[in-house]
Amino acid sequence: MSNSKNINSEVLRQRTKLFAIEIVRLISSFPKNTASFVVGNQLCKSGTSLAANYRAATRARSDAEFYSKICICVEEADETVFWLEIIDETGLTQNIDIEILKNEATEILSILASTKKTLKLKQQSKINH
Repeated sequence: MSNSKNINSEVLRQRTKLFAIEIVRLISSFPKNTASFVVGNQLCKSGTSLAANYRAATRARSDAEFYSKICICVEEADETVFWLEIIDETGLTQNIDIEILKNEATEILSILASTKKTLKLKQQSKINH
C-alpha cells in the first residue's frame, strides 16, 4: 500500500469512528419509547458496524479480504442512511444534528461505494489480462 493510501485509509478510519460516536450520542438523546428503542437499536448496529468493518478492512490480509470488508461497509453505510432518513421523516427526534449526520453518512457511503467499484474494476482487469 502506498503512503497516500495509508493516509487516506487512516483519515476514513477516524472519520467512521467519529461518526459511530455521534450515532451513539444521537441515540442517547432519543425519547424513551418503543419506536425509539427499535429504530435506535438498528441505527446503532449499522452505524457502529460501519466503523468496525472499515477498521477491519484496513487490516485485511489480502485484496479479496479488503474487497469483502468494503462490501460490508457499503451495506452498513446504506442501512445507516436509511435509518437516519426514517428518524428524520418520522420526527422521532428533534435533534438538529440529524441533518449533519445524514450528510456525513451519505458522504461516507459515496466514498465507500466508489472504492468498491474501483476495486471491482481492478479485479476484473486482473482476470482479463
